[in-house]
Formats: sequence, C-alpha cells, structure tokens
Amino acid sequence: MTASTAGFATIRQSDGHDPSGGSAARWGIVAAIAASVGWLLLSGTAVAQESASGFSLRLVGTFRTDNPNAHLAAPVMAGGRLLLLTPFPHRLTALRLGPEGLHPEWRFTPETDRMAEGTACCGLGVRSPAVAGGRAFLNTADGRTIALDAASGTKIWEMRTADRGSGESLASSPLPVGDKVLIGNAGDDFGVRGWLKALDATSGATLWTRYSTGPDEDVGIGPDFAPFYKIARGRDLGAATWPPGAWERGGGSVSGPLMADTGLGLVFHGTGRPAPLNPDQRPGENRWTSGLFARDLATGAARWFYQLAPHDQHGVSGTGPLILADRDWKGRARKLLIHVGLNGHVYVLDRISGELLSAEAFAPVNAFRGGAAASGAIAVAQEKATRVGATTRDVCPAWTGATSSEGAALSAETGLLFIAAARLCMDIEIRPANYIRGTPYLGANVRVKGPPEGGAGELVAWRLDDARPAWTVSEPYPLLGGPLWHPRGFVIYGTLDGWLKALDARDGRLVWQQRLASGVVSAPMLVRGADGAEYVTVLAGRGGAAGPAAGLEADLRDATAARGFGNLLRGLSAEAQPGGTLYLFALP
Repeated sequence: MTASTAGFATIRQSDGHDPSGGSAARWGIVAAIAASVGWLLLSGTAVAQESASGFSLRLVGTFRTDNPNAHLAAPVMAGGRLLLLTPFPHRLTALRLGPEGLHPEWRFTPETDRMAEGTACCGLGVRSPAVAGGRAFLNTADGRTIALDAASGTKIWEMRTADRGSGESLASSPLPVGDKVLIGNAGDDFGVRGWLKALDATSGATLWTRYSTGPDEDVGIGPDFAPFYKIARGRDLGAATWPPGAWERGGGSVSGPLMADTGLGLVFHGTGRPAPLNPDQRPGENRWTSGLFARDLATGAARWFYQLAPHDQHGVSGTGPLILADRDWKGRARKLLIHVGLNGHVYVLDRISGELLSAEAFAPVNAFRGGAAASGAIAVAQEKATRVGATTRDVCPAWTGATSSEGAALSAETGLLFIAAARLCMDIEIRPANYIRGTPYLGANVRVKGPPEGGAGELVAWRLDDARPAWTVSEPYPLLGGPLWHPRGFVIYGTLDGWLKALDARDGRLVWQQRLASGVVSAPMLVRGADGAEYVTVLAGRGGAAGPAAGLEADLRDATAARGFGNLLRGLSAEAQPGGTLYLFALP
C-alpha cells in the first residue's frame, strides 16, 4: 500500500458497526494527499468533529536527534527533565520542557564499540532508560549498563554486562527495584543463552545471574519452585528437554519488559524463542524458552513458570508486554499478570500461582489450537507444523510477533486493554543451521506478509473481563510502537507511515491526527512539565522490529530481506525527514 492511502483508519466495533460514518476516511484522504505532495503538517489536523470533552493536541516544540537508526526509547521524566536516549551510537540528552518547547540541559555520550553494528540482529535501537533514587540507568546495544546522576549527567558507574562478540546485546529497559537494577539480554538469533541479572544499584556489581536454559542450579530452580501445571515439574528440565548440550546455545533471551511486584517480592519476565528456529535440530519441549517466569526479587530463584509454546516451532517467543493488575476475576479478587503474547493471544494468569485464567486470540492466528486453560499449553495446529526441506505457507502470526514488547496499555477504570497489533503472517522454509559464535543461527528462510483480509496493523480495544474486542481500528502497516491511554478517555498511538492519532477510547472514533516527519516505533508518553501542565511526547524515527526494511535500507527485491519484512514494506514511502524527532504537544 502506497503513501496515497496513508490516512485510512477503518473502525470496527464488535457488532460490525462503523461509528465514524465515513468521516474519518474522507479526512484521511485529504491528509494523505497533503503527505503525497511533500507537506509537513506542523499543527493538528482535525479529522472529525471534536469530542464532547474538547480533546486536542497543540504542537509546542520539537527536538532532532540526527541519528538514522530505529528510535524505540520513549523519553522518561527525571526531576522535571525529559531524558531522551538515541539508538546506537547512543546519546542521552536531558531536555527541559515547558510551554516554550524543549531545551537541552546536558548530554552524555557513552563510549562506543562500533563492532556492535555487525552483530545486531534487528536494528540498533534500545528501550528507554529508567530512573530511581536520583539516578538514571541505561543499557546500550554494545552490551554496557551505565548509571548516571539524573540531575547532571555525571557517570557513576559503567559495567560490561553482555558479550558483544557472541551476538549478545541489551535491548530492553533496566528495572531498578530497591538496591538492585535488573537487566536481561537479547540475542536469540545468534544462539545466545538467555539470562536475567541483578546488579548492585550503587556499584554495578553483579549480585546474581539466572539463566533461561540449563540445569536447575543455573536456572534458579529449587525447593520453592511450584509451577501450577505438572508439565513444568521435573528435575533439570532446562537440560533434559534438549539434545545433549544444545541448551548452551538455546536462546530464551530476556529481551522483553521486566515487571516487579514489591509486595509479593517477585519479578516477572518472559523468555525468548529457542534457537535455532529450525525445530528439528532441538527435539523436546525446550524448557524454559518461550514462556513466563516469576522469580524472587532478592535471589532470582524461580517461583513458577508457564510455557506459552513448548518446542516453539514458529519462533513467536514470550517477550511481549506484561501488565500487573489487581482486579475482580469471575467474582474473586485476583492479582493478575496480563501478557499480550507475540503469538497473538491475550493471556491472563494469577501472578501468585501461575494459573492460566484466560488465553484468547486478538490477532489472526492459525498456528495454534485451543485448550490452554485445561492443559497449560496451546497445541500447534498440525497443518502449520514445520519440517526441513519444506515451506509452510500462510502461518499466522509471523515470527516477528503480533505486537511489540511495549505494545499494550490498560485502562484500570474500564478494563479495556489497548493493543497496538501487527497482523502479520509468514511463509517459512526450514533449513539446516550451523552454530558459529557471533553469527546468525537461524535455520529458516522467512517471508513476512499481511493477513488474508484487512490491514497489516490494528489498534485493538480488548475487553479484559470477557476476552473479546470492543472495537478495532485497521491500519495499512503493522503497529510497531505502543499506545498511550489518557485518563480523559482517549488512546494515542503512532504509525509506521508517520501519523500520530488520537481515538475516543469508548468507540475508536478518530478525533485528531497529525502527520510526522517519520514513522513511529515507540510509545507516546504523558508527562508533566515544570510549569505543572500536562504534555504528550512522541518520538518518531522508524525501524524497530522491521529493522532496515522500515528505514528502506535493505534491498526489498529480496522477499526475505530484513527478517522477512522486505516483502511486506515495499509500498512504504520514504521518510519526509529521516532520523529521529521528538515532538512535544500541549494538552488544553
């Protein structure tokens, strides 16, 4: 789909009604024509009558990063400043924000190992820094974890925490909790063994490391490990469910979000897919990959595990969004862990016990069958099983995932879960893979494509209590960033083809949009300035899971280029202004 259709957003409610009356599409055509002739809109473009609450966004400032890579790291607040981290080679900038715009106060540029550019599987973006106790903590793509004074940018400590030479990197945000900073690694595409580390927040020293594969001692499985389902019980399953030694290069990265419940003393995290992608080379259930862990915050000891996809054949992993919520569930107060799976399902679990309460599809899914609540695992559909020497076609979802790792936001008041979805399918050809340290270890050729019907992206308002969509809004390209839910009843998100949109959270009606200079692969953020006013920030600079294809750097004549996105994004227009731009919008 070309830029001439960039403004379309088709609303579908659960009853099939289109509440926009067609007005959104008509205004979308006008906006798309403006974009196709090179206009850069610097103020909001009204696309429907303003809502009863008078929602609008007014652009008050921008800040350019001059970095060409994928901008995944939404800025975070620290003492009245916005901390903005660029992709690799990184630079952290502190920006004072207010009614007059964005003004730099200090910058920090870490040392750079340029060899990391050759071992980054899917772009050079990292997730946001984290702030706690007056300090800012950040991970870098070349494997460093750094602590700074958040007021001045002065470096406090720096540790090499990942092995760049093996293909290992740090793609997710650090999680400071008390006297610790928790970090996880990335690198499934290189056969890197997944781990979670706790660092001392004061010195950076490693306090403990727990692995996703291997014997119980390495994984942190001991007498307190009590998984709800019998299939996760047994001795040394992290090694016994693999061919001899294969767990040492078995993937299971901790590249998704980390969430802590300090009341329970637990940290929750997903684990990545097993390596290689060729499942014939790793017979067995491949514990403890493609699943969810609950671990003790103090020691990292495992409390429970739920495997989303035993012997994951399609590479969809367990590193999707995690949300903690205390809600009534079927008449009983529960502490819930909500996981928006890259395999296209919304999972609701009891976060104390690991019991699965619900698992329903929010995106096109044909690779799996039901029955998860009874057995503790969703079965693979046999017609979509893979085998060496054959191409399995039209597998949904694609291995790149049905959402991003930060692609969901919950309205606790209404119970609506807003999901930025990638409605993608794939053709996958399995082939032999040879492990060579620091090189890709895949064993598959993949072509990613859109679904049989509808757009490749969708904003889904999911009814948490009855596990179905309230409404959906279709987009021509996959949504690779995340949504922002505003307490006044609006949801805001950015698109790969460069739109920032605000919808009425009740029915998905488009109430405002603006064209940006580049696509968005991060989440908009609601922040408060030193003047006490509320602002919305969004960082544009496309890439993300689509890697170089979204930046139009790959040869898109190759349908398998850029992890298979080359096939999908051939119609994506060039950016009006390549590189990253942070936008600051004022709320009325």
